[in-house]
Amino acid sequence: MTGLAPISPAVAPSTPLIAVAPAQQSDPAGFAGLLSDGVHQLEARVAHADAMVAAFSVDDSVPVHQVTIALEQARLSVELAMQVRTKLVDAFHELMTMQL
Repeated sequence: MTGLAPISPAVAPSTPLIAVAPAQQSDPAGFAGLLSDGVHQLEARVAHADAMVAAFSVDDSVPVHQVTIALEQARLSVELAMQVRTKLVDAFHELMTMQL
């Protein structure tokens, strides 16, 4: 095996891409709360990536690989959000065209 170093905690994401509530908890908001949490996490990832780019452009205190990782995480989060949105719109259109 090659000498690969593990990812340091500073590089690893602090929040998952999608937060899923445990089945034992009864969330009053339900699905809407899950979507809201996902949007807030998306906004946090994009803001973090913007802050990393700004810090990198001002000085060299932030390594370029951390900026690249933050940008890729933000890009993947936005892509996932767009796919979820597309699936929700498709499901809504399918429900609207159903005959009762």
